[in-house]
Amino acid sequence: QVQLVESGGGLVQPGGSLRLSCAASGSIAAIGGMGWYRQAPGKEREWVAQITSSGGPNYADSVKDRFTISRDNAKNKVYLQMNSLKPEDTAVYYCNAAVRRSSDYGLHDYWGQGTQVTVSP
Repeated sequence: QVQLVESGGGLVQPGGSLRLSCAASGSIAAIGGMGWYRQAPGKEREWVAQITSSGGPNYADSVKDRFTISRDNAKNKVYLQMNSLKPEDTAVYYCNAAVRRSSDYGLHDYWGQGTQVTVSP
């Protein structure tokens, strides 16, 4: 089995910064693209950022130039550095990864349980 576990959420004032981490563990042969999504109260889950296995990033327009996604392939981790946070960034942030399992070499999509980010004075 494969698990994704996020950490690093919390309460921060507008203009502040947070760094989210997501660690993948379990029966992993390889990890493809990894990404972050978020879901605010009463809204649908939205894509925030993605990074390919070779490190190429992409960002939603709403977070471009404020957020930075990175990964450590040796540790099966992905990070999201969030700067200049705004109240509208408040949401539960979810980690996502395309994982090739070592048990069957099938490619499967996995999600973390989410971590709350609250931006408030």
